[in-house]
Amino acid sequence: MTITFLGTGTSQGIPVIGCTCEVCKSLNYQDKRFRTSIHISVDGKSLVVDTGPDFRQQMLRENISTLDAVLYTHEHKDHTAGLDDIRPFNFRQKKDMPVYGRQQVIDQLKVEFAYAFKEKKYPGVPQILTNVIENEIFHIGDTSIEPIEVLHYQLPVFGFRIKDFTYVTDASSISNTEMDKMRNSKVLVLNALQRESHISHFTLDEALEIIRELKPQKAYLIHISHKLGLHKEISKELPEGVELAYDGLKIEL
Repeated sequence: MTITFLGTGTSQGIPVIGCTCEVCKSLNYQDKRFRTSIHISVDGKSLVVDTGPDFRQQMLRENISTLDAVLYTHEHKDHTAGLDDIRPFNFRQKKDMPVYGRQQVIDQLKVEFAYAFKEKKYPGVPQILTNVIENEIFHIGDTSIEPIEVLHYQLPVFGFRIKDFTYVTDASSISNTEMDKMRNSKVLVLNALQRESHISHFTLDEALEIIRELKPQKAYLIHISHKLGLHKEISKELPEGVELAYDGLKIEL
């Protein structure tokens, strides 16, 4: 299994015109963060979790030429806005794109991209095959995927576990039952927005506390805002086995 971090930032963490903070001024490519998304190559399948506003640039940058399915964590725009850009994969692969999400996510996609779901479609619109998932294991081909329900303030969000890899973004709390699903992961990916307390995201310290409890072999932090600071500076503070992810990072499991 190959994991590619397509984006590790947030709408509060991308370069802003006129911003003079250290992150915006940084010339280090590890501080240039698109909206959070990930590509997973597993069991001969090419999967993407979330299609944010930067989806097209991310896929072009990583030269990903095939896509078998899209999984959605939740319906917020910074995780769904790029759905229209599945069209090149429709054309190339000559089939509808399966997308997976809870019912409220699918409902929101049908509002945001209503033109793609009309009975009489304009030629060339995205071709989408919706699949409603609940908090139980589902399969894409031979791959078993286990949802992990977390709360993004009061909004239910799905993380996903595939084999020994667990991916959780946009979380501010996780129940003990759902935490148990994450145990014995070789690699854990978890959001860490900033140092200061936040209503809907884990802080750096909160994320590290969860990592200490779960004890994965390796952990990566994502959904990073400007306020967390520079990659090279934060990296010095992290315990062994924990790293800040960065856009374009690839790992093998």
